[in-house]
Amino acid sequence: MHVTDCEALRRQLKTLAEHVHSLIDKQAPDEANANAMLAYRHLEDASMRLGKTIQALDGGVSIYDKTQVSQTS
Repeated sequence: MHVTDCEALRRQLKTLAEHVHSLIDKQAPDEANANAMLAYRHLEDASMRLGKTIQALDGGVSIYDKTQVSQTS
């Protein structure tokens, strides 16, 4: 297991989550929207879990997301 693989998969999950979230439609049946929102939340949870995996692989160092946060400090 490598950090770069986890980061790449995490980016893919975030993109997929955005697509799922865009399915939510005020004119769709409530049950459809509820299930789409649940799918979105599960994808967000999977992304968070991969973030925790990355953190553990990096020796427990906490950082929001190396690939998303500016490194200008």
